[in-house]
Amino acid sequence: MQAYLPEISLIALAVAVVVGIVRNVNVGPLSLAIALVVGYYIGGVKIRDLMAGYPVNVFLMLAGITYLFAIANINGTLVKLTNYAVKGVRGNVAMLPIILFILAFALSSLGPGAITICALMAAPCMLLASQTKIPAFLMAVMVANGTQAGNMSPIAVAGVIVKGLMEKMNLPDWSFILWMNSLVFFFAIGIGAYLLFGGLKLWKRSGAADAPALMKVDVEPFNRQQYLTLAGIAALVIGVIFFKVDIGFFGFLIGTVLILLGAADEEKAFKAMPWGAIMMVTGVTVLINLMSKIGGMALFAEIMAKQSTPFTVTLVAGFWSGLISAYASTIGVILPAMVPMAPDLLAKIGGTDLLGLLSSIILCGHVTDVSPLSTLGAIFIANATEDQDRKKLFRNLLIWGIAMTPIGAIVCWLLFTVLGIR
Repeated sequence: MQAYLPEISLIALAVAVVVGIVRNVNVGPLSLAIALVVGYYIGGVKIRDLMAGYPVNVFLMLAGITYLFAIANINGTLVKLTNYAVKGVRGNVAMLPIILFILAFALSSLGPGAITICALMAAPCMLLASQTKIPAFLMAVMVANGTQAGNMSPIAVAGVIVKGLMEKMNLPDWSFILWMNSLVFFFAIGIGAYLLFGGLKLWKRSGAADAPALMKVDVEPFNRQQYLTLAGIAALVIGVIFFKVDIGFFGFLIGTVLILLGAADEEKAFKAMPWGAIMMVTGVTVLINLMSKIGGMALFAEIMAKQSTPFTVTLVAGFWSGLISAYASTIGVILPAMVPMAPDLLAKIGGTDLLGLLSSIILCGHVTDVSPLSTLGAIFIANATEDQDRKKLFRNLLIWGIAMTPIGAIVCWLLFTVLGIR
């Protein structure tokens, strides 16, 4: 059995993903259980060595940042920011999807990430689409892609995860570059959607006729709790960008100060934290770390290397990342599994463009998440209004998600290999 440990570990990861999908269970605890079986009972790896693979730094970063933004969520700060931005459109219907893309990018970049911001924006945005006769599919795609564009911010959840992985791999801090690459990629995808699915037709309509619907958005002034929260978020952004503070510990510091100042209820904040997502990411990382030690990730890299050349590696890796992500969690599976594999893959094919490869893996993993089989797409379907055809929206989002697997890979290949954008 020892001789086949790399193959067993690779199969184990596949089993974890498939079982997680079929049985709809959290793949994190499942991965911990599989790591125990494969590592300890089959491979003879000591328990303390398995525990050493638990990413304490990632756990603290995720817990700290989500604690702060749980406070911002439950006291209404994020919702009010969204409503103010919508109010500022002033009846220009054609600009509304673009403004909402930018707003979604900005809010997601602040830290909550795509799922949280989609959950906050979906209901008001789909209602606005209904009131202003903007196609529901166009609205869903623009807002969802806007949140995805901000996902790689150095203080957003996905960006924090990747930063932790890169630190563990002793790589340079490419957080800002990856964030900008994400913006360029998803802006290109968003503009394509806007041009293809009804955005140009909106310019032919009179904004005045739709202005009353947009002006109905009721926005009250920020209260004391929300001003305190905005100040806390600003302090986090400044601290991370300019003073290189530890985002996890600093998130807990700011969150604790806000709780002491009465900005939110501590019990509600803890309940609002995405503990399932945190367990998913950290649990899978333990299994991935085990695979790295016993040769499983090297085997996966070897399989992909046989399909790649230095000129096509971003295309091939991006395609596989998107394909797997269509059925599995980007944050829970793609990032912890494929990001650490990238240097081995390049070493096997003689390539040197590690930043381009990482960008392709990360972005292609995210771009398929607008599928209704993923959380983002499902959120918009759930928040569709009565006059919006949910079956049609489901079909369009499903086609979009499937199409993004090859399209995302091609766009990344063009951006990062052909054009050499960094």
